[in-house]
Amino acid sequence: MSAIRDLYRPSLATLTDLYELTMGSGYLATGLAERQAVFTLSFRSLPFGGGYAVAAGLDDALEILEHLRFSPEDIEHLRDMRGVTGQPLFPREFLELLASLRFTCDVDAIPEGTVVFGNEPLVRVSGPLLQGQLVESMLLTVIGFQTLIATKAARVVEAAGGGDILEFGLRRAQGPDGAISAARAAYIGGVSATSNVLAGRLHGIPVRGTHAHSWVQVFGDEQAAFDAYADAQPDNITLLVDTYDSLTGVGRAIETGRRLRARGRTLDAIRLDSGDLAYLSIEARRMLDEAGFEETKIVASNDLDEHLIESLREQGARIDVWGVGTKLDTAFDQPALGAVYKLTAVRDSAGSWRFPVKLSEQTAKISTPGILGVRRFTDATGRFRADMIYDEAMPPDGPGGVIVDPADVLHMRPIDDAWAAHELVLPALRAGRRLAASPALDDIRDRARRQIGALHPAIRRLLNPHVYPVGLERRLHERRTQLVLELRLPRPVR
Repeated sequence: MSAIRDLYRPSLATLTDLYELTMGSGYLATGLAERQAVFTLSFRSLPFGGGYAVAAGLDDALEILEHLRFSPEDIEHLRDMRGVTGQPLFPREFLELLASLRFTCDVDAIPEGTVVFGNEPLVRVSGPLLQGQLVESMLLTVIGFQTLIATKAARVVEAAGGGDILEFGLRRAQGPDGAISAARAAYIGGVSATSNVLAGRLHGIPVRGTHAHSWVQVFGDEQAAFDAYADAQPDNITLLVDTYDSLTGVGRAIETGRRLRARGRTLDAIRLDSGDLAYLSIEARRMLDEAGFEETKIVASNDLDEHLIESLREQGARIDVWGVGTKLDTAFDQPALGAVYKLTAVRDSAGSWRFPVKLSEQTAKISTPGILGVRRFTDATGRFRADMIYDEAMPPDGPGGVIVDPADVLHMRPIDDAWAAHELVLPALRAGRRLAASPALDDIRDRARRQIGALHPAIRRLLNPHVYPVGLERRLHERRTQLVLELRLPRPVR
């Protein structure tokens, strides 16, 4: 059984906002429910002030879509809902449709672990209007949250410069699902392991952990506590040394390490969880090395994020493993990706495609109409050079082409004819059914590592990164501009 269905045995069909259902009922009443439409999920700007994002959450979303069913309990709940006058909110015909509904849309998406950028279509849903509308909220919460956390994790891993990252955020996460989804996404982003045992079971993520201060407090005597823990967990010895005084605790951990060594065991690590982590780790490393425990690692935690990790490394901290919790699992400095799900194409009554545009006083919020895809260009070394958002219904405009920045139409960039083109938005579901089995989470994680490695280091830096070129294909930009002008220019009065 899949992780998402193992965790959520009840139907997830009503994991949606009410207005999706009220619009669905309206589509049925007006005869539009089966009208063919295209919805596109994207985000407008990169999170954390960074230079890239890491797509995540797709496999969970596809699992929900493929098995989307309104259970008898769902239908009964909807039947009991009332409007402001006390009358049933949903007509019988709509509830009967939901009771027999099966998801039959086509879904195209950018695979998990792919580096992505603002305005790019992460997921494209094509099919009956009612179905595409109903799944909006679910897709936004699943894809948006996991993409956010995978991106945060990738930044933390970048800051650690090769040191292991342990995801420790269960106790501070936004509820059980937040913790489990965060653990999955963080692993995609590059963390080495999680402390969350359930996430480890569901997703096959390595699980690691130490002990709490309460272990030491129960014994009263820190040396006795360390020795007892070594006896109880001889193959999992990471000792938390800061219950009373960190460097005194290091000395006592060394004594426990000598006992272990006499029995052919190893003191795997010590953990620092408070104080001046740079100074304490340097002193702890000196003490361990002088005592002959060069192989013992130093783990650090205490409200770490990418910026603090980078600072500690610049200060010469001797930390091997970083435990990151609150600020990773909650995406502390930006708790939402800001993903959007927009109608970008719909067939009219004659069967021709119409491309609706959502206007806004803010240029960044004007939607891009079309059946959107993304073409990524790489140079001869495999480095990513530019991304083109284009309409798949438009014939190719010859080799190369020109991309236009949707936020600044005067900013255009030609595509080098020598660059290789790669399609990013790939088929995932056809008629509601998967085209391939779920990829292994380790394979997704490896893809993310390779993708990030293909970016210029200036794009990967944490502060003021270089801007990666992303734009609309020239003809798509021209059509979008024309549609906007048609809607904005006043019509002559007759």
